[in-house]
Amino acid sequence: MPFTPGRPLAEAKADLFKALAHPARIRVLELLAESDRTIGELAAGTGLELSHLSQQVSVLRRAGVVDSRRSGSNVICSLCDPQTAELLAVARRMLTAHLRQGQALLAALDGADDAVALADAARSSTPA
Repeated sequence: MPFTPGRPLAEAKADLFKALAHPARIRVLELLAESDRTIGELAAGTGLELSHLSQQVSVLRRAGVVDSRRSGSNVICSLCDPQTAELLAVARRMLTAHLRQGQALLAALDGADDAVALADAARSSTPA
């Protein structure tokens, strides 16, 4: 539900993130961040059946994130605000940084030459 006066801001933010909290909806937003799309193009890009896609787009519309309009026999969807693409980019950067930190920790553990690493290596080299 979009922000309305008198409604707690934290509640409005939580509702926005709930609307984003589905992989299919994120994929729809990624496609719309590239360009406006017809429902058929979104179905092809997401691999979703039309009925499921329609439900997901409806959630995004109710949240005020996606808009749709008719053009002949097509329904064309677009992002209501280009900042949605920026939000997705920030999420991607956060995930990338988190994964890099995890890789650095794993590399440090793999390269550790402490008593625990030596005991673990000795244990795995002895037959059971």
